Amino acid sequence: MRRSFAFKCTLLVIGWLLVAIACVQIPAYTFWPAAFFALTLPVALALNLVLAFYWLLRNWRVAALPLVVAFLTWPHFQRGLALHPLRVATAAEKPGQLVRVQSSNVRIFNVYPQLRDAQSNSSRQMVKFLVENPADVLCLQEFYNEPAGTRSQDGSLFRTVEKIGRDAGRESFLSRTLTNSAGAEFGMAIFSRFPIVSKGTIKFGKLTQNHAMWVDVRLPSADTIRVYNFHLQSMSMEERDIVDSYSSKAGLRRKGLGLMRRFKRGAVVRNTQIDTLIKRTERCRYPMLLCADLNDLPYSYSYDQLADHFQNAWATVGNGVGSTYNGKLPFMRIDNQFASSQFTVDDFWVNYEIPYSDHFPTTGIYRLVKPEQTTK
Repeated sequence: MRRSFAFKCTLLVIGWLLVAIACVQIPAYTFWPAAFFALTLPVALALNLVLAFYWLLRNWRVAALPLVVAFLTWPHFQRGLALHPLRVATAAEKPGQLVRVQSSNVRIFNVYPQLRDAQSNSSRQMVKFLVENPADVLCLQEFYNEPAGTRSQDGSLFRTVEKIGRDAGRESFLSRTLTNSAGAEFGMAIFSRFPIVSKGTIKFGKLTQNHAMWVDVRLPSADTIRVYNFHLQSMSMEERDIVDSYSSKAGLRRKGLGLMRRFKRGAVVRNTQIDTLIKRTERCRYPMLLCADLNDLPYSYSYDQLADHFQNAWATVGNGVGSTYNGKLPFMRIDNQFASSQFTVDDFWVNYEIPYSDHFPTTGIYRLVKPEQTTK
C-alpha cells in the first residue's frame, strides 16, 4: 500500500489518540504535563472519526484501521459526547428498588452581596426548588445554613437545614467546614427521605469546602446503600481570564501562563484527592451512589479513576455533551453522578430550568438490582 500523506496523517492521529488516553491515566502529581495533553483527547477522537469516513470513501481496507480504533475507544468518546438516541427509560414495573438522587452545587445560596439579586429572589427560588424536590436523596455542595439563633437580617430565608430537612420530611447530615462569627454554617449536606443509619466525613488533608462526606441509608426494600457527596479542588481560574486568553493574542500572552500554572496546581491537588476517595470506596461493602462537583472534565485523571470503578450516569444513558457549568464557557460537564455495578441507571438529566447557581443541578434515577436478579 502506498504510504500517502493521508495515510501518514491517519497513523499520526491514531498515535496521538493512544498517547492522550495514556495521559488520562497518569496523575498530575506524577507527571503534570500529562494533565494538559489529556485535554486534547476529544480532538484526537473526533479527527479519528473524520479519517474513518474519509477512508471509507477512498479505500475501505485502510478505513478498517481508524474504524477499529474508534470501536475500541468508544467508551472514551461517550465520556464527552454521550449518544443513546434509541434509549427509552426503564419501565417502572421492572424489579428493583428505585432511588432518585438530586445533586447540586448551590453556591452558598447566593448569600454574599455580589451574588444576590433583587429581594434575594434566586436564593428563595433555589431553596424552594430543593424543598419541593421529589428526590429521595439530595447531595449539596457549597452549602450554607443559618440555624436558629444566627444573627441575620434575612429572617428565616437561610434556615436551609430546617427547611430542606425536617420540614420537608427528610433526615439530614451537614458536614461543617466553617461556622462564622454570626453563627452561620458552611460545608456540604446530604438530605434523605430514607433513614440514615450511619454517616461520616472524609478529609483531604485540612478540612475545607473541598472534602467528601457519606451516609448509609436504609431503603424500603431493607437494603442498605452508601451515598457519597464530594467536592474536589477548584480549577482556581476565573472565567473572565479564560475568555480573555482565547479571545486575542494579547490576552493569551497576558493571561495564558498564569492560567496554566493554576490549572497545574489544581490538577495535582484534585488527583491526590480522588486517590484518597477511591481507596475509601474500595473498603465499602454496600452498593454505592456518588455525587460530585469534580471541577474537572471527563478527559481527566480524576474522572478516569471514577469511571474505572463506577458507571457514569450521563455516559450510560445521556445524549449530547450534558454540560453543567452555568457560565460563558461551553461544553463544561464538571458535575457528575456515578453508580456501582449493583445499580442500573434508569434515567439522568441536567436541570437547565434551574439557573440560580453557576452549576446546573443534576438528577439521576437508579434501580438497585439484587444479586439474585443479576443472574437471571
